[in-house]
Amino acid sequence: MHLSITDVSTETPTLPAQEEKSHEGLPPGRTPKRWLRPLLIAATAGILFIIITIVSLLFFRTKPSANSASNPKPVTSANRDLQAENTVRLKGTTEAVRMRSILTPVLSGQYVATLTLTKMIPAGTKVKQGDVLAEFDRQSQIRDAIDKQADYDKFVGQVAEEKGKEDANRAKDETEMKQAEDSLEKARLEKQKVEIMSRIDAEKAEEDLEEAQATLAQLRETFALKRKAAQASIRDLEIQRDRTQQVMKHAQSDAALLEIRSPIEGIVVINTIWKQGQMGEVEEGDQLRPGVPFMQVVDPSLMQVRVAANQEDFLHLHLGQAARVHLDAYPDLTFPGKLEEMAPIGDAGDFSPRLRTFTVIFSIMGQDPKLMPDLSAAVDVNISNENNSPEALR
Repeated sequence: MHLSITDVSTETPTLPAQEEKSHEGLPPGRTPKRWLRPLLIAATAGILFIIITIVSLLFFRTKPSANSASNPKPVTSANRDLQAENTVRLKGTTEAVRMRSILTPVLSGQYVATLTLTKMIPAGTKVKQGDVLAEFDRQSQIRDAIDKQADYDKFVGQVAEEKGKEDANRAKDETEMKQAEDSLEKARLEKQKVEIMSRIDAEKAEEDLEEAQATLAQLRETFALKRKAAQASIRDLEIQRDRTQQVMKHAQSDAALLEIRSPIEGIVVINTIWKQGQMGEVEEGDQLRPGVPFMQVVDPSLMQVRVAANQEDFLHLHLGQAARVHLDAYPDLTFPGKLEEMAPIGDAGDFSPRLRTFTVIFSIMGQDPKLMPDLSAAVDVNISNENNSPEALR
């Protein structure tokens, strides 16, 4: 049965004349039931409402997709939720690719428990290679260097004096040996006249020869012993001189070490250390232990983010993957990034050894004065078009 809206709207069952006309085409004794007509009208209206609703839903669902190609719409909250589902967010810390840590000097000449910081360049200062970064109290080292310089000069004079004495003693001993050799030669000549001498003179000549030989032998023996003793005495003074010179050089080098210069060109960053029972930045006048890193010089032109990715997110990452870097301290700053390094071995988790984290490094493209090391950052990686094939990982 096909009904139209016009048929339903024109029927007026309340009029008796129209009701009598509608009975003319029916057989005698059969009349339509009065309750059937309102039921048909309600059913027809319900079917029309359902058809209109289905057509409207289909029309409004297909209309945005048809217009999206020619007229893109702004990103809605639903699109943002869909995009967030395809993005992995990793938390990490910014750091400089090229940086140098500045440590408290370790003195070589003497043991010092602490060093007093007397001068320090402010944080954020741009420095060049060779600029003075900090100075420690070096009065003690300078005083030691001056004292050891005086001791060194004294030992140098003593060594020269001992060498002069040794030269004089050597000349004297050589003269005595020459005289002994001459006496021995004379005694030998006298010994040759024994045949023409009397017996007493012959015995006397024999005794003179033996005495000359003994004297020369004794002089030669004592000459060698005197030379060794003199050399030992001079060597002892030379050792003291060299030791004093070494201490003096150590004091001078320690004094030079207490003036720290920048090894590279960059920006100064002050570290926080444990002092007076709490963490705080280093200031002038602080007592620092040797070997403590209290400052950094970083090159802000090349920055990176070091993150710890869990084993679930690590499966969606690959080298060369693009990312967006956000700084927690500056929400308006966003930098493009790229995955540069992935740790091949993970670290055991804090709660279970089966849960592991992998160190991942993203490079930051771009520069900004606010982009400094040790800032907490968030890295968003889009994994909707991830490619974890071996070819992409090479």
